[in-house]
Amino acid sequence: MPIPIKVEPLENYRLWVKYSDGVEGIVDLSDLAGKGVFALWNDYREFQKVYIGPSGEIAWSDQVDLCPDATYLKITGKQPEDIFPKLRELVAYARN
Repeated sequence: MPIPIKVEPLENYRLWVKYSDGVEGIVDLSDLAGKGVFALWNDYREFQKVYIGPSGEIAWSDQVDLCPDATYLKITGKQPEDIFPKLRELVAYARN
């Protein structure tokens, strides 16, 4: 799975993310702002402190991080089965 190599905060709780395979795009996180652990972003300066953590997670402080696989899927519009073909086999097996 590709990993994020660059992340930049944009306006309105959006991020521009570039992945190791060259995929890049914008992720809108405005629906998360102010909810649960994302209340950290109530101070917009905290949202702007985004970085890539040691395991490839997209992070803000030690309190908040996002799964890089989920943001990759959101940017590409792909389903998990598109990235991990074995999942198709598991789903088909589970249905039988």
